[in-house]
Amino acid sequence: MIKILVNEHSKSIPANMTVRKLRDQEKPDADVIVVNGYPCIEDYILKEGDQVVLIRKGEIPQMAELEALMVARHSPGVHERVKRATVGIAGLGGLGSAVSIALARMGIGTLILVDFDVVEPSNLNRQQYSIDQIGMPKTQALSIILASINPFIKIVIHKIELNRKNIPKVFHTANVIVECFDRAEEKVMILESAAESLPKAYVVGASGLAGYGDSNSIKTWRLGNRVFIVGDMIKAAGPGLGLMAPRVGIAAHHQANLV
Repeated sequence: MIKILVNEHSKSIPANMTVRKLRDQEKPDADVIVVNGYPCIEDYILKEGDQVVLIRKGEIPQMAELEALMVARHSPGVHERVKRATVGIAGLGGLGSAVSIALARMGIGTLILVDFDVVEPSNLNRQQYSIDQIGMPKTQALSIILASINPFIKIVIHKIELNRKNIPKVFHTANVIVECFDRAEEKVMILESAAESLPKAYVVGASGLAGYGDSNSIKTWRLGNRVFIVGDMIKAAGPGLGLMAPRVGIAAHHQANLV
């Protein structure tokens, strides 16, 4: 006998059992078979430790099974690691809202969301909010979106303006802090405060996202052991050079990928 996981439940099966035979035994109406993060098209002899997810298209699963199905396409071992992580998001605009959604889809354990502002119409060209959320605090609006995507993550919100004094308290449990501010002085504040008061936390910042230029100019730069900066390091937003969804989204997903 060997042990495998079927929809996140441990199961002992005979050696040399195939995945299709397992499907016929466990969930014969399953349309999709995912083995170790990848859809299984051909039959496959299962091995010790394999992770199998059986999905019936259109079926709304029970909550006890839902999380396993949501992460079925993750690489093996990834979900266990990210579920233990706490990530702080400093600013919930174009970068912060997109980073948060990407991390929620990954199944991050805890998100600390920090912003003092409300959703307003000019945000909608690049931020992940909707028209019916105009006037709502960004912390509240984004929490609603994230809960609809992944109800299994823990969300901590702080509707405050960050400063050098409160940054250590707000992010003291964070493994990673994602800097998503607009202004250069705020970016420097996060980097310096983390270096001084949160030396074990990684910081992922951004610089140079404006306009609609070459997508490949947005890169990841490493500054020291625990600081990463995403962007082209050139195009700051200013008169005549606004912020637009495509480049902001590219940078945000660079940041999420670094986490």
